[in-house]
Amino acid sequence: MGLIEFLLLLLVAGVAGAIAQSLVGYSRGGCLVSIALGFIGALLGTWLGRVLGVGELFALKIGDVAFPIVWSIIGAAVFVAILSAIANVRRPPME
Repeated sequence: MGLIEFLLLLLVAGVAGAIAQSLVGYSRGGCLVSIALGFIGALLGTWLGRVLGVGELFALKIGDVAFPIVWSIIGAAVFVAILSAIANVRRPPME
C-alpha cells in the first residue's frame, strides 16, 4: 500500500465517521475522531454483518484493501450512539 492509497483510505474512513456522527446527532471531536470512528465502525459493522449473515453491501477497493462503506457507517453509528448514551448518563442534569 502506497502513501496515496493510505491517504485515500483515511479520507474514506473520515467521511464514513462524519456521516455516522451526523446520523446519530452526536459529535465530539474533529477530523481525527471521524477517521477513528470510520475504522472502528468498519470493524464493528463487518462483525455485525457476519453475525446477521449479510455480506458486504458496498465495499470500496483502495489498493489491496476493500473498505466496507455501508457497514462502516452502520457500525460507526452504533458505536457513536453507545458513546452518546454513556456520555449522557454521566452528565449531571442542568438546572
